[in-house]
Amino acid sequence: MSLCFSCGKKITAQGDIHPACLRKLFGVDYLPAIDLSLQEISIKAQKMVGKLSISGVQPKLSLIFAKKNKKLEVTAEGGNYILKPQVQTFRNLPQNENLCMTIAARLNIDVPPHALVKLKDDSPAYIVKRFDRVKNKKIHQEDFFQALGKKGKYSGSLEQVGKKLREISRFPGLDAQFFFERVLLFFIIGNGDAHMKNFSVIYEDTGGIRLSPAYDIVSSKLVIPGEEDFALPMNEKKNNLSRGDFKKFSDYLDIPSKAYDNILARFSAGKSIIENLCLGSALEKEEKEIFLAIVNERYGRLLPLRTGSL
Repeated sequence: MSLCFSCGKKITAQGDIHPACLRKLFGVDYLPAIDLSLQEISIKAQKMVGKLSISGVQPKLSLIFAKKNKKLEVTAEGGNYILKPQVQTFRNLPQNENLCMTIAARLNIDVPPHALVKLKDDSPAYIVKRFDRVKNKKIHQEDFFQALGKKGKYSGSLEQVGKKLREISRFPGLDAQFFFERVLLFFIIGNGDAHMKNFSVIYEDTGGIRLSPAYDIVSSKLVIPGEEDFALPMNEKKNNLSRGDFKKFSDYLDIPSKAYDNILARFSAGKSIIENLCLGSALEKEEKEIFLAIVNERYGRLLPLRTGSL
């Protein structure tokens, strides 16, 4: 069975991405051409250093969709897409990020449209639509590195992010729950590199502030076996986290007990979704086995001793 490289659901039609997913991502029912090789992306990214605001480990390019040419083209300004190719440092990172973002979407976490695509040399790349651009209009976004005035992206705690979010959000109770869900997901999939710049808010036209869609989700433990549970501490801990730590964190965020129970029940039911998405993903067989081992170990820490469920 083949799974769509965007939504992760079964695909029977020709191609790797559902037409509906292509329309959601590009506004058309075909995959625009990407006339770039892995080597060319690295060269272009180096030439554009200082012109782009995108930072990180991967050489990333900002793209626009030139519908007249049916191509995705590199741009220094006004790009609507971010393209992330394979890197030598970390194995199969595009496949990793696409899987984790798809898992998030299937567990009802808000993420922008994304997909795994192939460059002209058949090497894989991850592409994601920018959520801070709407019809070429820039939407103001602020990450918590900025919002909290941090000097380092790994300084602070998840509690500090949650507290600030509740202070500034238009819907503090709802956004606190969304934030908690992301923290829980990151634990389950082994995302131990979510720092202050990986959580953001967006400013609405009406002046309201909301938690932004989730982004840059990867299983860092899949490529760095010794990775800590979290990059930012929760309950003053980065490792050996348990169900009790998540309940305490939920209480700190003032999440009602019923809502907390519902979230854990939904994530418990989602274990099979995660497993199926992993098995049908573009990861290599060995990586799938490691990823599933991470997920099973994390669920094991969340399981109560008697009931056998979250």
